This record gives sequence, C-alpha cells and structure tokens, in this order.
Amino acid sequence: MADRFVAIPAGRYQRGSDRHYPEERPAQWHDLAGFAIADAPVSNADFAGFVAATGHVTSAESSARPGSAVFRPTEGPVDLSNPAAWWHFVDGACWSAPEGPGSTIANRQDHPVVHVSQADALAFAAWAGGRLPSEAEWEAAARGGLSDADYAWGDRLMPDDRLLANIWTGSFLWYFARGGRAGTSAIGSYPANGYGLFDMIGNVWEWTTTPAMSDEAPTRGCCAPDAAPDTLIITKGGSFLCAADYCQRYRPAARIAVTAGMTSAHIGFRLARDD
Repeated sequence: MADRFVAIPAGRYQRGSDRHYPEERPAQWHDLAGFAIADAPVSNADFAGFVAATGHVTSAESSARPGSAVFRPTEGPVDLSNPAAWWHFVDGACWSAPEGPGSTIANRQDHPVVHVSQADALAFAAWAGGRLPSEAEWEAAARGGLSDADYAWGDRLMPDDRLLANIWTGSFLWYFARGGRAGTSAIGSYPANGYGLFDMIGNVWEWTTTPAMSDEAPTRGCCAPDAAPDTLIITKGGSFLCAADYCQRYRPAARIAVTAGMTSAHIGFRLARDD
C-alpha cells in the first residue's frame, strides 16, 4: 500500500466542540496512547488490490437487493428537509461502479474508495495489518497539532481566499460553483494538515470504531440517506457534500451517526495502527 503512516504522540486531546452542532457537545478531553494513522484514506486502487487478493464481496454487492446510495444534484432549490430529493438508492451501485452499472473507477484510481460499509472497512484493515481509528484518535489526528481550532488548519475556512478541502461551493444541491459535478477528488488535491495528513476534512466521511451513544439518532439529510435502524457508528470528517449554507461539518469536531451497514457515495475510511 502506498499510504504512509504518521505517528501521533500520546497525550491529552480534545474531542467535540461547544460552538457548533448539538451532537458535538460537550467538548471533552481524552488521554490517548500513541498511535499511527495513514496519511490518506484508502484509495480505489488500494481496495481493488484487496479484492483481487481476497475475493472480498462488499455489503453493497451482497445485500438482498444489491446497490447503494448515490447522490444526484437537483435542478433547482428544493425542500432541504427531504433528503430523498438528492439521495437515491441505485441498483448495482458499488465501490467499482460508484454511480451504478456502466460507471467505472478507471479514471479514479487515486480517489477514496466509497460505497463501503464498516464491515468492509474492517475486513480491509485486517488484511492490511491495521485497524480503524477510534473517534478520539481520528479527531486528534485531524486537528493536526492545533488546540480547539475550528478547522484542520486553523480558525478561518478559506484563509487568503484559498479552498483547502473538497467541500460544496455554491448553492447546496443545485449549483456547484467550481464547475462540473460535485464528487470525490484525487487524494492529495488539497494541502495536508499540520501532521502531514491529507483529506482529514471534506472529500469523504470516514469510518471509526466508536459506537454512537444509546440515545443518539441516525443522522439524516445531506450527510446520510435514510436507513433502517441498526448499530450506529460514528463517522468523521465531512465530505464533498458539506456546504456552508446547509451542513458545516467539514471540521475535526463534526460527527455523524450512521448505521454500520450504511454504504453511500461519500463514506470511505483510513487505517490506523498501534504505535
């Protein structure tokens, strides 16, 4: 695998924020042992190597109705309380056909793999000799050595008017200001954080091993399509769908609770290891 692992020192690290969404509160401090984390999410090329070596069949491919949740922009403004307007279950959509049959990852080998459940991520991690990070570990790494900064690089979203992460720009759902269509970007398209880690903010949400609290409801809306109740797991980092005018979850403290079997066009993962 091409990923480089970066050592995160043992120490006391903040998890959460008292300034943003309710599910992030209260801010807490965690004492963490030293660990290492991959400098990038697992790519399509990495995952293809795993599938070729093991014959692994993903949750999206093996479910009773094979397919996965695909994002489709709307033609104009819509009711933002109705995620069915932009999330669509597409028969046959999976990691190697991200928009459904006929689509391909041939020109996206260096993009993060998507349409993978937590079980798929855990299977890859076991094969690769790693593991998934906990929420506290992931957030400590995402902060890049900063304490209580809003973003992975500081307190301004766009310092010097520079876009530093793959997030939605424009009017959410129907107007994407950067041209083309919103979607994953090649790993490393945006600067690394202070620890040298890429895509800790934006691009794709990333699986952790941390269960949601018992009273925490599944996240709905831009962040996650509807799904049947199941074990809820915390994902971190935001995605290409996070937007300033709707879902400002492109921050280390942001978190969403999704079902462990969730597969969608904007959830991937990266590996961690014990130091």
